[in-house]
Amino acid sequence: MLELTMATVAGADSGSTAGMTMADAPSEPGAVLRVGRDASVCRLVTPEDWLFVSRVHLEFLCGPDGGWQVTWLRGSQNEPSAEVRLTAGEYAQPLAYGTTVRLRHGGSGEIVVQDRTAPRSVNVGFYHEV
Repeated sequence: MLELTMATVAGADSGSTAGMTMADAPSEPGAVLRVGRDASVCRLVTPEDWLFVSRVHLEFLCGPDGGWQVTWLRGSQNEPSAEVRLTAGEYAQPLAYGTTVRLRHGGSGEIVVQDRTAPRSVNVGFYHEV
């Protein structure tokens, strides 16, 4: 099972977990969880006026072996309005626009979508239950 938690953080609220939302999905091939502004396809939905987040920004997909991957989906713009970074334990890396990263089996971490123009972010924690 993959469990996600999401908190939207703006300015002085940094470090706050108020308004946290959660979603999960079984580790079955083809299972998917999405994060973005479009409530019709995303299980975790950000504020509609946070335009630095795409309608469907992050997609978590379970592969045939029960492992999960995350993709920063390309939106309608050539250049994104956000930066995305992945942290898992001691490991941290920026996630490039349009790329996919495999999550460690049984691992946990955080993906931060940071607005390039304002002090606000979407923090998505993940935990892959074995």
